[in-house]
Amino acid sequence: MSRQPPLDIVLVAYPTAQKAALYGLTDLFAVADELSRKRLERTAPVLRVLSMDPDRFSGGSFGRAEGSTSLPDAPSVVIIPPSLTGPPNPETVPELLTWLRTCHEGGSILAAVCAGTFLLAATGLLDGRPATTHWITAARLQQAFPAIRIDPDRLLLDDGDILTVGGIMSWPDLGLRLIDRLLGPAAMLETARYLLIDPPRHDQRQYRHFAPNLTHGDRTVLKVQHWLRTETARDATVADMTRLSGLEERTFLRRFHKATSLTPLAYLQHLRVEKGRDLLEATTLPLDQIAWEVGYQDSGAFRKIFTRLLGQTPADYRRRVSPAGDSR
Repeated sequence: MSRQPPLDIVLVAYPTAQKAALYGLTDLFAVADELSRKRLERTAPVLRVLSMDPDRFSGGSFGRAEGSTSLPDAPSVVIIPPSLTGPPNPETVPELLTWLRTCHEGGSILAAVCAGTFLLAATGLLDGRPATTHWITAARLQQAFPAIRIDPDRLLLDDGDILTVGGIMSWPDLGLRLIDRLLGPAAMLETARYLLIDPPRHDQRQYRHFAPNLTHGDRTVLKVQHWLRTETARDATVADMTRLSGLEERTFLRRFHKATSLTPLAYLQHLRVEKGRDLLEATTLPLDQIAWEVGYQDSGAFRKIFTRLLGQTPADYRRRVSPAGDSR
């Protein structure tokens, strides 16, 4: 094994790429490399990280890595990091898109974090495949690339030769997952323990906040949506919503779904879970009372719906956001 060449990981350092991700991933892989070399009693690198020079996007310098090292034709992994302001317009970096396709054809694993998924999607390589991105931009990604199967609940989606990750600060999850893929689970856990970070997460539902569409233009549906935010609607039912709309039931159900992309019942559940989450964060009320406050007579029903929508129980959520809170 000591004679094997290192596994190359290329970070696409486009001009607005998040610096924390670029430096952080470089450090994470460096730690994994050092620990692996000690464990394997190897002097040569196990992993090698290369960063693409941002100037390459101007056209003239495309084909060079940062420093004097040339980019390999097909690195083991290519990572498109996140950005706080969004990735470059794909139309301005056609050479990059071509290079990504070439790497993929050559056997490279491609990975994208948060907004980086938009650049990866522009290659066409995600068409017909599952992918994730930051939950707040998932709808925009789906609209821009309808052939992709967007799953905004997943924080990390490993589809073999392509990995996508959700949040801006989820690059450690990607880094550890790639170490697991390249060097094995023992190396991944050793790296995580050394850096005092958790093994990769796979769910971002607990970070999502329900942001209903209020700009759809259907005034009747909007009237119902506003009413559901009032105290008098705490125990609202779909029948109550239909009566308030003044529409025939089938018409109301059709128009509500068209305007909000949710059924009235699903919309009501999202609102109640969102309110319940706020109470779990801001108060020490027991779960039974919180369930009643948001419109559920049965705390078991609230717990079940909360867990389905957020991926964890109310007690686990409260412990995560408020360690001193009452978890009953």
